[in-house]
Amino acid sequence: MTVINVFIFIGIIAAAISGSLVGMKKQLDLFGVICLGVATALGGGVLRDIMIGNLPPVALIQPIYFFVSLCTSLLTWLFYKKVTKLQNVIMISDAVGLGVFTAVGANAALTHHMNAPFLVVSMGVITGIGGGILRDLLAKDIPYVFRKEIYAIASIIGAMSLFITYDLVPHIISLYICLFVTFIIRVIAVKYNMNFPVFKTDMEISKDKEKGMQN
Repeated sequence: MTVINVFIFIGIIAAAISGSLVGMKKQLDLFGVICLGVATALGGGVLRDIMIGNLPPVALIQPIYFFVSLCTSLLTWLFYKKVTKLQNVIMISDAVGLGVFTAVGANAALTHHMNAPFLVVSMGVITGIGGGILRDLLAKDIPYVFRKEIYAIASIIGAMSLFITYDLVPHIISLYICLFVTFIIRVIAVKYNMNFPVFKTDMEISKDKEKGMQN
């Protein structure tokens, strides 16, 4: 097993935990929690494969990915209190997952002879954030990537770095570059609480000012 495969499993585990925790907060039953965990872990890759015509999707050809996400969801259900105490570990693992999913997604487009820059970056981003978007839609939430923190941008920049370096260095090195760039941007954004500006109406601005004066 290569290092990149280890990172893939780390990402799958982190994504499955994320989806499972959302399902538990929404008070879904065990089956619902598992479905949300699996959808978060594998959804982006399945969407990518369908879009580039790589059928059946890799997640169905290699069921190990499904069983890892399934077991992760079950363990999250069983050890919920212990899992919630590992937020920093989960965040780091999630950043690794975002990086490796982005790299694998962009690379999948290139290996299928789809060399258009926009397409390559799009497949990287869809693989990186698609599972999280699917999770939030199934949970009837506004997707997390649309409302908080720099997440998709990290994936976009990472995918661009892979495309730029793909023909300049060995292909596996370009995957690691993408993973590293995406990971670093994501971790920095979390550490320094970096967010895109959110539009606020005059009424919301007034409420924020009132809260500030009360504090």
